[in-house]
Amino acid sequence: MNNLKDLNKLALEEENLEILNDCEKKISNTFKEIKTYETKCFLSGENDNLDIYIEIHAGAGGTESQDWADMLRRMYLKWFDKKGFGYQMISEHKGEEAGIKSSTLKVNGENLYGMMKKESGVHRLVRISPFDSGARRHTSFASIWVYPSVDDSIDIVIDEKDLRVDTYRSSGAGGQHVNTTDSAVRITHLPTKIVVQCQNERSQHKNKETCFKMLKARLYEHELQKREEKSQSQIDSKTEIGWGHQIRSYVLQPYRLVKDLRYKIEDTNPDGVLNGDIDKFIEAGIFGQK
Repeated sequence: MNNLKDLNKLALEEENLEILNDCEKKISNTFKEIKTYETKCFLSGENDNLDIYIEIHAGAGGTESQDWADMLRRMYLKWFDKKGFGYQMISEHKGEEAGIKSSTLKVNGENLYGMMKKESGVHRLVRISPFDSGARRHTSFASIWVYPSVDDSIDIVIDEKDLRVDTYRSSGAGGQHVNTTDSAVRITHLPTKIVVQCQNERSQHKNKETCFKMLKARLYEHELQKREEKSQSQIDSKTEIGWGHQIRSYVLQPYRLVKDLRYKIEDTNPDGVLNGDIDKFIEAGIFGQK
């Protein structure tokens, strides 16, 4: 780094633009490498390296919130694409008019849980509603829940008598076969009231197998919560989707601003954020920026 500084200083004195540009690129790349190593140091927790499941749920408000839930899913999918992370749809329940009531994705990538775990919470949107003929401003809520995808090395005991298994017809994409057979599976863990569901496969057996993997992950995360002694208010913030629980606000009217209420991070380009430019918010969650 010192050699680069000396070379850059010499190039400035000699007004050598070619060397200056080369130094600029090398210095920029060096800072990127430092940032990468720094991030890896912060993502060295026990579960930070795991893949994730991400659940998106619309809040109260019908079409407005369902459309917002769909916008949030698109935002994260855009970010996953930019980072080269792989993902698959596990389940989806569409809204009657637009958007989604809920959706679950499995996402694969390096250190994903460490990067994404602080995205869990309620996200709030303020905009002029495209569904309101009076063009009034509406506030909508949707929740995000990120939990780790555990592997077989983590021992989670699930007692069959604690489970209720239901089958139903898929309401999402998948073609005529999916929509006319009871291939979708929902499993309820009665002691914890945890519910998981899968409808992305035509085979009921495969959907049930995926549900068990998700349930194992949810129960593991449930144990992590107890171990870390999270406060009840933090747990409630994942389930109560409304005022007073939001972690981030996306305002499109009367001004334009995305603000993370925990880290005081702001972005005046909400269109960019909703197109997947969320690195600053992800990094704030990693480094605990205040």
